[in-house]
Amino acid sequence: MAEKETTTPIEEETVTQEPANEDPCEKLQKELEESKDRYLRLAAEYENFRKRTAREKETLFKDGSSHAISQLLSVYDNLERAMGQETSDEAYKKGVELTFTQFNEVLEGMGITRISPLGETFDPNLHNAVMHVEDETLGENTVAEVFQPGFRMGDRVIRFAIVKVAN
Repeated sequence: MAEKETTTPIEEETVTQEPANEDPCEKLQKELEESKDRYLRLAAEYENFRKRTAREKETLFKDGSSHAISQLLSVYDNLERAMGQETSDEAYKKGVELTFTQFNEVLEGMGITRISPLGETFDPNLHNAVMHVEDETLGENTVAEVFQPGFRMGDRVIRFAIVKVAN
């Protein structure tokens, strides 16, 4: 009978040994440099996070503000229509005028500007053309009539001006 040989694998221990010629001060200096590098990267990540968060907050605020303003613009339109109506009651007319003036001041204080492009060149980034008319007295792509004024907050258009374009 043949005897079975049993072999057990010998596990090799991986021992990392420092080179005999490396100075402990150099080792500590390397560790310090690595720690400093990690710290600087972490600080840069945090600064980027802080800036990104600030931009996101600003964008959210502008989005919320422009949405709220766009909802209030129907009130603006109604006040403007009320201003154009004839009435024999002077106190009523004066009250509507004061309310409209105050509403305009509040919008201006919030940085909202009116887009009323009558006579200007049509700009699709600011205007919404709903009609076209041939008129020799007006130039090419000139706004002939404004049906509804537009509004902008800084560079952002809140509501496009609805216009009739000539030629």
